[in-house]
Amino acid sequence: MGSSNRDPLAWGRYLAVAGAYAACYELTRNISFSHWMLPAGLRLACLLLVPRRYWPALAVGEALPIAEMAALHASSFGVLWAFMASFPPIVVCMPAMAWLRSRYTLVRPDGQVNMGLILAATLLCAAFTAGANALVLSTVQLADGSPAPSVTLPILLAWVLGCYLGALTLTPLILAIRERMAALPGGVVTWPALRDSPLLRDALLFVVPCLALLLLVSDGTGDDNGLLTCVRIGMAVPVILMTLRHGWHGAAVGGMLASVAQASTSFQLQDPAMIRSQAILAFIASTALIFGVRIAQRIVAARAAAHPGMAVAPAPAPSPRH
Repeated sequence: MGSSNRDPLAWGRYLAVAGAYAACYELTRNISFSHWMLPAGLRLACLLLVPRRYWPALAVGEALPIAEMAALHASSFGVLWAFMASFPPIVVCMPAMAWLRSRYTLVRPDGQVNMGLILAATLLCAAFTAGANALVLSTVQLADGSPAPSVTLPILLAWVLGCYLGALTLTPLILAIRERMAALPGGVVTWPALRDSPLLRDALLFVVPCLALLLLVSDGTGDDNGLLTCVRIGMAVPVILMTLRHGWHGAAVGGMLASVAQASTSFQLQDPAMIRSQAILAFIASTALIFGVRIAQRIVAARAAAHPGMAVAPAPAPSPRH
């Protein structure tokens, strides 16, 4: 910190990181619900990519919006709850992420992303965040004197699933975009690069229309929960097809679009049918990401064999550990 204090721009960078994270956190929180938590994806991506010297800024950035929310509801749920709820969940995840990053790299020596690290970090952060939520809920004291809601196993599992699926929705997509940008000349995204991208073309011309059609079918299911469940599970099919065609990048894009589409069919909180469908999607997306890494290796090998003189883009450097 001594060298940071002598740098006149150091505090400006910390404030910029905190402000940017707070704005993104607020955006993702406003479009989330209890069993689909997009802030978990933002949190995990930052803990994987942001240097550890900026982690205090991330904690401040997360504390700002949740402290505001806690202060607004302190009169309803109690001062102790407001104090506990103001503690940023990212701090709970930091020790586990620091341990993982000290022992494993995000990019393996062969240039492929370490998907095992990503999924392990996703599960650990989901479990720790759910545990923190349970502790905060146990401190609720309702203003009207009625019994406070208790932490039950279904609620706890829904929180774990919500954080896990929320992280799968955003984190692999962010990492895939980062890897693709690193492979571009100068790391700059240009219109020709977007126009000629097979991944973007398949996402817009295949995945989006398929999911839009399934959403239309879900609107017409009425009270038929069995048909609605089949439609929700069917939204995972594009994830598999995108994985077979584009590797884990396709799994990341398809998983994000499928997760958003599935969440759009939720009409009530803690719906058991919805939670079961999300659990199936989370399993398929996780499996697709794991096998997608191997498929990506085969795609690269096939392209190298088809174009032996073509230069192979270098793999992005591992994220800094400190």
